[in-house]
Amino acid sequence: MSARKMFKQNQGVTSSPKSRLLGFATLLGLVTLFVFAFFLTDPDVRLHPTTGEEIGQFDAVRLLYLHVPMAIIGPYLAPLVGAVASVGYLIKRTPWWDVTANAAIEVGTIFCGLVLVQGSIWGRPVWNTWWEWGDVRIMTTLILFLMLLGYLALRRIVADEHKQARRSAIVALVAAINLPIINRSVEWWESRTLHQKSTLSELKIEDLTFFTLMMGIVVFLMLFTWLVLHRFRLGWLEKESLEQEALTAIAERRAEATTNEEETS
Repeated sequence: MSARKMFKQNQGVTSSPKSRLLGFATLLGLVTLFVFAFFLTDPDVRLHPTTGEEIGQFDAVRLLYLHVPMAIIGPYLAPLVGAVASVGYLIKRTPWWDVTANAAIEVGTIFCGLVLVQGSIWGRPVWNTWWEWGDVRIMTTLILFLMLLGYLALRRIVADEHKQARRSAIVALVAAINLPIINRSVEWWESRTLHQKSTLSELKIEDLTFFTLMMGIVVFLMLFTWLVLHRFRLGWLEKESLEQEALTAIAERRAEATTNEEETS
């Protein structure tokens, strides 16, 4: 079924039975994740091998159950989806790809901003600083966030529809170049980051901690999917509305021209 027919059947509503079911499951998952993250899992407390002093992230580790899933989506998945959709538009030149890219990047921008804010909150008790300008992962993520904001700003500029989509697609592809740099920054510049290497890939977490983190990733992927789905449908409705307004304006101009010709004759 085409997107146009789907919206006609739904009478412009951005939700559907399946999306409402996904939304309910996402809400239930977020509540469950909150309970596990902030009540059922243990704080990160370890003993120093030499002094025997208690060390670790303590209760601040609970923020990572939210931070890591959002970091997977904001600086990685969303811009990647936007870049793939942008390639699709440059090849196919169809609006479906353009609306998809815009939806993914708009939602991803929110996640990316939250990653920076939440990382700052987590860093204060763990690193004893709100922000570290010399940290390469923080700075490369900030650069990506600014590029995503630039993408959204470009889409607000009034221009020819196809020119706007093409320029936006190019910006999305340029922003995607930053993704592997963010990912490998802690490996390439070990001495210029406070971030540790991936504990997930090295399986340094286990038991309830691992389960809660995996649940967080799944729940936030569901949330991302739900948000992008609704943003896509809203974007398509906006596109349909603009097309209808253009057709109405053309019809009014033609009717006005016809009336003037009749009056003249």
